[in-house]
Amino acid sequence: MALGPRLDLRQSQSLVMTPQLQQAIKLLALSNLEIETFIGDALEANPLLEAGELRSETPETESIEAVPEPAADAPASGDGALDIDKSAIDVDRDTGDGERGDGEWGAAGSGSGQGADDLPGIEERSSATLSLADHLGEQVGAAAGDAREEFTARYIIGLLDEAGYLPEDIRRIALDLDIGTAEAERALFVVQSLEPTGVGARSLSECLTLQAKEADRYDPCMARLIDNLDLVAKGDFARLKRMCDVDDEDFADMLGELREYDPKPGLAYGSEAEMAVVPDILITPGSADGWNIKLNEETLPKLIVNRSYFVELRESCSDKESQGWLNEKLADANWLIKALDQRQKTILKTAAEIVKKQAGFFRKGVSELRPLTLREVADEIDMHESTVSRVTSNKYLHCDRGTFELKYFFTSGVGGGADGEGGASSEAVKSRIKALTDAEDPKKILSDDKLVDLLKAEGFDLARRTVAKYREAMGIGSSVQRRRAKKLAGI
Repeated sequence: MALGPRLDLRQSQSLVMTPQLQQAIKLLALSNLEIETFIGDALEANPLLEAGELRSETPETESIEAVPEPAADAPASGDGALDIDKSAIDVDRDTGDGERGDGEWGAAGSGSGQGADDLPGIEERSSATLSLADHLGEQVGAAAGDAREEFTARYIIGLLDEAGYLPEDIRRIALDLDIGTAEAERALFVVQSLEPTGVGARSLSECLTLQAKEADRYDPCMARLIDNLDLVAKGDFARLKRMCDVDDEDFADMLGELREYDPKPGLAYGSEAEMAVVPDILITPGSADGWNIKLNEETLPKLIVNRSYFVELRESCSDKESQGWLNEKLADANWLIKALDQRQKTILKTAAEIVKKQAGFFRKGVSELRPLTLREVADEIDMHESTVSRVTSNKYLHCDRGTFELKYFFTSGVGGGADGEGGASSEAVKSRIKALTDAEDPKKILSDDKLVDLLKAEGFDLARRTVAKYREAMGIGSSVQRRRAKKLAGI
C-alpha cells in the first residue's frame, strides 16, 4: 500500500459550551442581589433594555399533593400541599419575533446551620467594610521581594479562610502553581509577615507562635506551652509548669500573655461575601398544612425590551453594520430576559422539592431534619445534580424559623439501621447532643458513653467516637471540661 497525503471527511458529534450557555450557567449560581448588579451592567450596555414593573397576565400556581402525616414513631418525610407562586417570573416578555418556548437546563450542569429547634434568622454578618483579602492585598506589594513572589503570596491570600488560616497544604499550592515547595514556603512567609499577625497560619499553635514572636515572647518556655495547648484546655497546669520549668509567677505571666493573643485574627475584618443577607425565597404556611413558596419580589430583576425605541433606531439605520449591531442588541436583550425567566423557574422548582423533602423541619424544627443529597432532589425534578448545586449556592430561604442557606438542608445521614440508610440528619443529632449537655445536672455531667445511651433511647444508633466528633465540632467540651466550667460559673 503506497503512502501519500489524502483528504478524508469525517462526521462527529461534540458538546460545545456557547458563550450564552456559559452565561446562563453563571446566572443560575448568582443570588438575587448579585443578579441586580448584573442587570445594572446590562442596562448600561444595551440601549434596548429598560427597567420595567413586574406584571403577570396569567399568574401561574403549582400545587403538589400532600403526603399523609407520618406516624409518631416514623421519620418525618412528607408535607402538605405546596403552592408555588410563580407570578413573579411572568415578566413582560416583549422579546420580538422568533421567540421559542422555554427549555430546561437539565444538562447544564452539603450546609451549615445552628443546632437548636428554634434557629435564629440570619441578619447582617458584619459591619466591617474592608475584607481581610483587601487588607492583606494592600500590604503584600511592599513585603514581597519580586513580582513572582507577590503573585504567589496573593494566590495564598485568596485561599485563606475567614479566620485567616490557610487550609491548603503548601505542597498542593506549589503543585497548582508549578513552582517549588521552597518558593511557595517563602511566599507563605511573606503572608505571615503581614498585619494582622497570625494570618497565614496552618494551625492554632502556629497562629499563636507568630503572635508570640511578634511580641518578642517566644522563648523555649513559651514554645513548650504553645506546643501543649491540649493541656491548657484541660487545665493541667501542674504538668505544664513542670514541662516549662517555671515557677507559679512566671507561669501565670505566660498564661496571661497567651490569652491576650487572637486565635482567629482574620475575623477582625469582613469577608468578600459579607453583606446583609436578603432571602431569595419566601416560605409561608398554606392551607391544609401546606406551604406557599414564592420568590422575593423585592429583589427580583425587572426587565423589558423597549420595542418603540427599537423601531425608531431601525428606521434610522441605513448601513448594514448599524443594522447588524441593532439586531445583535435585540437578540442579547431577548436572550437575557428568557434566561432570567428560566433561572427563576428553576429556583422555584428546586426550592419546592427541598420544602417537600424537609417538611418535618418546617413543622417541628431541626430535630426533624432528614438526610438529603443533591442527587435526590435532582432526580425528583429531572435535572442534573450540578444544576441543583448551582441553584442552591448563594440562595437563602426565609420561613417562620428564620433565614437559611439552601445548602443547609442537605445533610448526611447518621445513626442508620440495618438497612444501611441514615436514620437522622447529622444536624438533628447535633441538636440533641447540645440539648442534652445544656440540660445536664452540674453534679451529674454526662459522659460520651452516657450520651450514646440517651441518644440510642431516642432512636439515634451512634458510635461513641461519632458522638465525640459532633460534640467537639460544636465546641462542647468533654465531661471533665464541662464539670470544671460549670463549677467555676457557680452553676
